[in-house]
Amino acid sequence: MNQKVELDRGLVVASHGRHVVVETPEGRRLICHPRGKKSQAVVGDRVLWLASNDEGTIEKVEPRRNLFYRQDEIRTKSFAANLDQVLILVAAEPEFSESQLARALIAAEAERIRPLIVLNKSDLPELFARAWARLAPYRRMGYTVLPLSLKTGSEAELAALQASLQGQATLVLGPSGAGKSTLINRLVPGAQAQTGEISTALNSGKHTTTSTSWYWVDKTANTALIDSPGFQEFGLQHIEAAQLAGLMPDLREQAGQCRFYNCSHLHEPGCGVLAAVDQDTEGSGINPSRYRIYRELHAELSQPPRY
Repeated sequence: MNQKVELDRGLVVASHGRHVVVETPEGRRLICHPRGKKSQAVVGDRVLWLASNDEGTIEKVEPRRNLFYRQDEIRTKSFAANLDQVLILVAAEPEFSESQLARALIAAEAERIRPLIVLNKSDLPELFARAWARLAPYRRMGYTVLPLSLKTGSEAELAALQASLQGQATLVLGPSGAGKSTLINRLVPGAQAQTGEISTALNSGKHTTTSTSWYWVDKTANTALIDSPGFQEFGLQHIEAAQLAGLMPDLREQAGQCRFYNCSHLHEPGCGVLAAVDQDTEGSGINPSRYRIYRELHAELSQPPRY
């Protein structure tokens, strides 16, 4: 008679190649390997695993609430699953790319994950004021935008950020130079030590950079930050051009005024979006730079696939 095998539950807290680190409900961490050729589990996944000596195999990935990922023509890159919010860290210097910011926000909207924008380097008054003004359209759209200085360490700014993170599983995104590693180390005491332990476990003592890592901010394991790898491009090939306006809150608000139900918001007569562009860059109209990003993305997502 076949004996039923008991599977254990766990949380994926790090990944590297085809291997992942799984944390048990008791807080023990161990390496697990995928069952079969392809690794399906990503950081943030709840999994069922089977013990095998001091390691394990992933038998099943439990259903996800969401999956934050980017996709270009060649491949898909998954960041993490089961997120409450995505923190997009940009800085007054170097100047951030509004296109990259918009892409990350669209990817979050597509998965119904709440975005949080944080602008670092409030200690550089002139540059910060300019960058803060560039983010005005995002504040008007209802996105939370917080100021921060990781260099001078304003306690009030840090406290406001910590309050926004409390009780949430938050993925931290940020371009090179924005201060992502500094932020993680500021908010998670011992983050570097945790990374070292994971790297050692995954690569038999050799230092290895994990692609994504999950950190508990508090001892009660209630608040988590997920560090993500840097990226130069953020592809949105998994989104159709016709979906785009619905994932941009400022365009979505005006799209209901269009004469045609299938309006592309590019050239049609009676288009509510076109009518709202540049009405008042400080008011409720659509900011010209936001509309330019829409046009560029629409053209990119309308291209036939290249084989």
